[in-house]
Amino acid sequence: MDMNDLPGRLLRLLSLLQSRREWSGAELAERLGVTDRTIRRDVDRLRSLDYPVVGTTGTAGGYRLVSGRAMPPLVLSDEEAVAVAVGLAGAGSGGMTGMYDSSMSALAKLSQVLPPRLRPQVAAVGASSVVARADLPQVDPGRLAVLAACCRDLEIVAFSYESRHGETTSRRVEPHHLVALVGTWYLLAFDPDRDDWRSFRVDRISDVRPSRHKFARREIPAADAATYLAESFAAATYKHSAVLRVALSEEAVRESFYGWWLPGTVVPTGPESCVLTLSADSAQLLIQYVAGVVALGADFTLEAPPETAAIIRSVGARLVASSSA
Repeated sequence: MDMNDLPGRLLRLLSLLQSRREWSGAELAERLGVTDRTIRRDVDRLRSLDYPVVGTTGTAGGYRLVSGRAMPPLVLSDEEAVAVAVGLAGAGSGGMTGMYDSSMSALAKLSQVLPPRLRPQVAAVGASSVVARADLPQVDPGRLAVLAACCRDLEIVAFSYESRHGETTSRRVEPHHLVALVGTWYLLAFDPDRDDWRSFRVDRISDVRPSRHKFARREIPAADAATYLAESFAAATYKHSAVLRVALSEEAVRESFYGWWLPGTVVPTGPESCVLTLSADSAQLLIQYVAGVVALGADFTLEAPPETAAIIRSVGARLVASSSA
């Protein structure tokens, strides 16, 4: 075999060693179409590059790739690359704190070297398997990968964005962070046109276009990206709202939801009392929030606009009727 093919042969040898626990020298020679002597030389070359290949004892002897001081580059098949990309895109979407940075960084790296022929497969598989719950928005892993790369490389990105009211606008922003909040992916970015920070639901982003223009990273006006996102959502006012005065401490109310995320604001009024302001786009979602507080069993009073209050009373009456039937 021509020496010019040596790098490719070493990569194929490394791929084989990664694919199963142990290989005999004869098996490796047959797979690569070389002699046993060439296999021994190639193994020595891998060792000189700090790949921990050890010899095994037995009738014919063999080779095994073991754990070393550092992780060697992985050689993936097409199917493995698709599986890894889809898995990374979904990592953290279930609320796995601390996984966002590493999973998005790894996805950006993989996307950068992913062959174009595999990208449609990643998108197709991701559409049905990235999010386990059917009621959560489906996100294209390829779109996440591009956004993650722009966050990592400090590259301005342009895209089309559909608001919750169905209006589509063109945006050009400085992407800072991708965050999965209660199962939904958001892009936190600074919008120079609006001179302010903005958050974008990734499932509403389309036509993503990296600009190749760099920007200087700005400091988030919060402890971290997830905290900023949670605080901005809590402070927002939506179509339906309600105020509950609850005979519980602020900490007890917060822990009844997601600990650090609360769908509203809570203000302590004493050691064992607080005022909770809840807001949501739909009455149904607001009722879920209210029910979560009521289920804590503490005394409370509820204040809500007449229309919202009527819906809450109707739901309460139906629950009472069904439980007494």
